[in-house]
Amino acid sequence: MEEVPAAPNEGISLSALRSQFSVNGEEGPKYGFEGSRYHYGDGTSVASQNSSQILTGYDTLDVGPNYDFYANTNALGRVRRSRPSLFQLHSNIEEDSCPPPLYEETNTGRAPGDSSEDDVEEPQSEPTRFGWVKGVMIRCMLNIWGVILYLRLPWITAQAGIGLTWVIILLSSCITGITGLSTSAIATNGRVKGGGTYFLISRSLGPELGGSIGLIFAFANAVAVAMHTVGFAETVQALMQESGASIVDPINDIRIIGVITVTCLLAISLAGMEWEAKAQVLFFIVILVSFANYIVGTIIPATPQKQAKGFFSYQADIFAENFVPSWRGPEGNFFGMFSIFFPSATGILAGANISGDLKAGEKGSLDEREMFNSDAYYRACLVRDASGIMNDTLAMSSADSCQGLACQYGWDFTDCITNRTCTYGLSNQYQSMSLVSGFAPLITAGIFGATLSSALACLVSAPKVFQCLCKDNLYPVIGFFGKGNGKNDEPIRGYVLAYIIAVCFVLIAELNTIAPIISNFFLCSYALINFSCFHASITNSPGWRPSFRFYSKWMSLLGAVVSVIIMFLLTWWAALIAIGIVIFLLGYVLYKRPSVNWGSSVQAGSYNMALSYCVSLNQVDDHIKNYRPQCLVLTGPPSCRPALVDFVGTFTKNLSLMICGNVVTGGPSPATLDTASSNSHVTWLNKRQIKSFYHGVVANDLRTGVKMLLQGAGLGRIRPNVLLTGFKRDWRKDKPSCIDNYIGILHDAFDLQYGVCVLRMREGLDVFRQAQTHVNPGFEASPERGVNTSVPPAPPPQPQPQPSTVFQSQQGKKTIDVYWLFDDGGLTLLLPYLLTRKKRWARCKVRVFVGGDIQRKEEQRKEVMDLISKFRLGFHDVEVLPDINARPQPEHVRRFEDLIGPYRINTAQKDGHVTAEQLNQDCPWMVSDEEIETNKPKTLRQIRLNEVLQDYSRDAAIIFVTMPVGRRGQCPSALYMAWLETLSRDLRPPVLLVRGNQENVLTFYCQ
Repeated sequence: MEEVPAAPNEGISLSALRSQFSVNGEEGPKYGFEGSRYHYGDGTSVASQNSSQILTGYDTLDVGPNYDFYANTNALGRVRRSRPSLFQLHSNIEEDSCPPPLYEETNTGRAPGDSSEDDVEEPQSEPTRFGWVKGVMIRCMLNIWGVILYLRLPWITAQAGIGLTWVIILLSSCITGITGLSTSAIATNGRVKGGGTYFLISRSLGPELGGSIGLIFAFANAVAVAMHTVGFAETVQALMQESGASIVDPINDIRIIGVITVTCLLAISLAGMEWEAKAQVLFFIVILVSFANYIVGTIIPATPQKQAKGFFSYQADIFAENFVPSWRGPEGNFFGMFSIFFPSATGILAGANISGDLKAGEKGSLDEREMFNSDAYYRACLVRDASGIMNDTLAMSSADSCQGLACQYGWDFTDCITNRTCTYGLSNQYQSMSLVSGFAPLITAGIFGATLSSALACLVSAPKVFQCLCKDNLYPVIGFFGKGNGKNDEPIRGYVLAYIIAVCFVLIAELNTIAPIISNFFLCSYALINFSCFHASITNSPGWRPSFRFYSKWMSLLGAVVSVIIMFLLTWWAALIAIGIVIFLLGYVLYKRPSVNWGSSVQAGSYNMALSYCVSLNQVDDHIKNYRPQCLVLTGPPSCRPALVDFVGTFTKNLSLMICGNVVTGGPSPATLDTASSNSHVTWLNKRQIKSFYHGVVANDLRTGVKMLLQGAGLGRIRPNVLLTGFKRDWRKDKPSCIDNYIGILHDAFDLQYGVCVLRMREGLDVFRQAQTHVNPGFEASPERGVNTSVPPAPPPQPQPQPSTVFQSQQGKKTIDVYWLFDDGGLTLLLPYLLTRKKRWARCKVRVFVGGDIQRKEEQRKEVMDLISKFRLGFHDVEVLPDINARPQPEHVRRFEDLIGPYRINTAQKDGHVTAEQLNQDCPWMVSDEEIETNKPKTLRQIRLNEVLQDYSRDAAIIFVTMPVGRRGQCPSALYMAWLETLSRDLRPPVLLVRGNQENVLTFYCQ
């Protein structure tokens, strides 16, 4: 479309170039031209919306960049606009009486005449969104300052010593820090919706790994609810024990308190995210106060009561004593302590897990606040063992027999150390932070805040992640839990499921048992997050453009490897279970192949690998030993000729290239392009489990389109070398020009050094003739319609059903008859051999028939048998046909003459003024008497061959016959077509006419 400069004093408009028109979709007008304005369906115009003339200096349909053109969703209360299509900008509108609608259509469902005000929906209530403080920082810090910090870090320090505790904290910080950087990179590579970690991994690595890790991560968060709740219940039970109260016994008390607590947290979650966020802020303030109280307590001089329990304020010798490890119990090793500590470091993803409830721009603001390093210094205040008895002073016993560091400070805990009955000290009391603090109830409040906030965050995270997984429909059954309620789309059913899982693990009532279970699942998740970042970076995909730049793909790979190694070092059997679950779920998704396309890095990696291998093939010359029949199959829409597709797919599957070619006749337009490139054809092939490519082209006629396919299909050395088409069954009722085009396609293939195969079946190949009115009609055209070379403005064909064909069934112990009449390079032998390698054809016996002399029949049989044995094809049945050159029966000869009669040049044409050269040029299908006489030996041979086929192969499963070749210019197309018809007529089994390109495809040499 021409752009006209807008002169300062001239009002040049588009109306001077085009008359007013409109394009109507199914629901009404979508756009139109009126005057100088290009109108959208909402009644507004380009001039008013985009000021194109101001931006470009032209009165043009082109519009400037706009957010709406790239967005997938509509803004609340505003109609989404769309850019003009290429057809509108490029085509001559006046020449097209029915132009198509926009490529990008929006706001469908509008009735004609509706105004833009009617299109604007009522604004919905905006869901609750959180910024980086409430949604990310506070949530992450509360998860890190959790039950492990208050109840297990002092005990871990007593076991591992201050030095190894620093190593544990540093290692955890490195893993989570690298994971945080990787997460930030992934989260800033596009808008992140709800689903958190699952959303990040699945959209980066694809549904296979994303789905499996989504289930594991959601389950780990649900178990984390139980871990934090058990920590809270332990604290309550300890307070009850101090006051002498008890419900049943210590273990059952923890279970009862834990179940009640989880139930209360579920009620808070069901109240909505807004209430949950307010509760988190309150917990955050309480924890900060408890930290301040703890630091003050370490400075205050120790009272005798605290000294009896092992607290002596800051002492250098206590620091030195506690710096080295002192392993105790079955968990007394480095990785045992690491497995218990690591869940405290998993809080870095707490903000990402509710990504759907964060404000725009907050998704990448994932924060990490490891606050445990300074806490290790406070272990310089407590000894490992103390009795808590005020009478255990050094004055009441002998100083020589005193054991332990407390002896230097006037206390003797020798008895409890020797008998292992000490109830206080770092190694024996989980509540040692309360002892050190300035005011113990504040620490208790901090424990309550830390455990409840972490449990609440995990109880919210698990259903949110699981809901996103359910909505993607990757696994059966779980879709029930994906339903959301309210303006925040709260997963009520997911909350209940997470509650049930949490209650089950609360009944374990042992924090040291629950924590290692979570560690492996979280490490598995972290490994995949880091690998996602590495894989997305290494594929060099143009779509990988994270706005967060402070990451390294090699650090991400290191984080992934270290996470996997630590998984096995912690608990090898748990690591195997976690990886086994991932592999099982991965296999299920690979088997089901859900119809999702997220532009994952796996897709980009597959492209890179395929491209690399294709290029590397160019460096190696072709060799006969590596020859594969790479087939270009003229199927039209594959669903219209399933037998042709099934037959070729049988011997090319997992072996060689198969391309289904489709020629759409007509001029280039959006309608014809959509028809040629419709994804429904690929969907049909995938559903039928045919491993084939699909290539559609638009051309003015069938022969031109096939030429385009013959010369343009494939890539590098992965390109077709065999053309396989269906037999033109109704050629006698079709236009003679169509016969010439069909035979011309075979000649074009020979000219381009293709092997050619023609498949004929007694019942025909077409099953959906009504769908072929404009696609590849040249093979089997009905007499009523002939060949239609125009494309009506119809939508792309819908996916067709999957009819069964003879090539999908078991063939049993039938025979595959091969008539190797002429040496074409071996393709006639190679195709049946490939067929017998498939399970459905494996029990069939291959019989090879060759022509010969009755005088040398046995000698010729041995010669052919010896040649075939050198090819190692496994064919042992060879039969020589000495009567193949006998004269055919007269009635069959007359039948052929009747067949060719309508295409012979009659006497009137001979006596006319038209010369033979002009007649051959204008009507190349016509056959003269001279041509009949010249080709008479070949004609009689085809008639006789059909008689032989009728005698020998009436009950075969399939027949392979060497196809005759007609010389271009000497054999008219009608005569050649009559040869193919005569050779393959009246045969019950499928017949494949095969002709190689006269180059070897078989060899008996090893190099």
